Amino acid sequence: MQRKSLRLKDYGYHRDEWLDARMIAAALLIVLACLCAMLWLLPSATAADNWPVEGAHGVLHLHGEMSESACRLEMVSAYQTVSLGNIATGRLAEEGDQGAPVNMQVQLRDCLRGPSSNRDERNGNLLWSAHQPAVSVSFIAPADADNPQLVKARGVSGLALRITDERGRDIRLGSRGAPLALAVGQNTLNYRVMPERTRAPLLPGAYAAVVDF
Repeated sequence: MQRKSLRLKDYGYHRDEWLDARMIAAALLIVLACLCAMLWLLPSATAADNWPVEGAHGVLHLHGEMSESACRLEMVSAYQTVSLGNIATGRLAEEGDQGAPVNMQVQLRDCLRGPSSNRDERNGNLLWSAHQPAVSVSFIAPADADNPQLVKARGVSGLALRITDERGRDIRLGSRGAPLALAVGQNTLNYRVMPERTRAPLLPGAYAAVVDF
């Protein structure tokens, strides 16, 4: 009887140990499941908490348009040095007197066939074509203090520079010039530069100017 009772007690001990192990494993599984659920819900809960806050979010709408350029500027025209030579003060005795004009060119290439619509900013006229390219050229430089149509010449007084197109029209220094219709392919735009007397006192010397276009 004593041995039988001992065996029963021994069997009951192992059975209790096995049940305890199963309970511990089940508890661990429940804890892991809860942790996974919390981690899965955390981002959405954070987003749900922050999104309704006024001033914390915004919407950016972007739009644009890419157009094909009418022409390309030849590199030989991109950087030019134009010599106006020597002019005697006797030729510039009165305001408006001019020296000899010097020709300069702006060469364009790869002008594409296509529609063009350029409105003249000065008179409102529209230059339109269904298949012919067109451009407007802007010349940017410091203007003479007495005549804003003229480019300021550094180094002298009483002299400034006038630039005109091949028709003798003013290039509208500092703003877009008159629209010009172009041929498909290569084009050469001709301009003239000349010294002109201004109302300032005439003081001779070497002069220079830089004009961007």
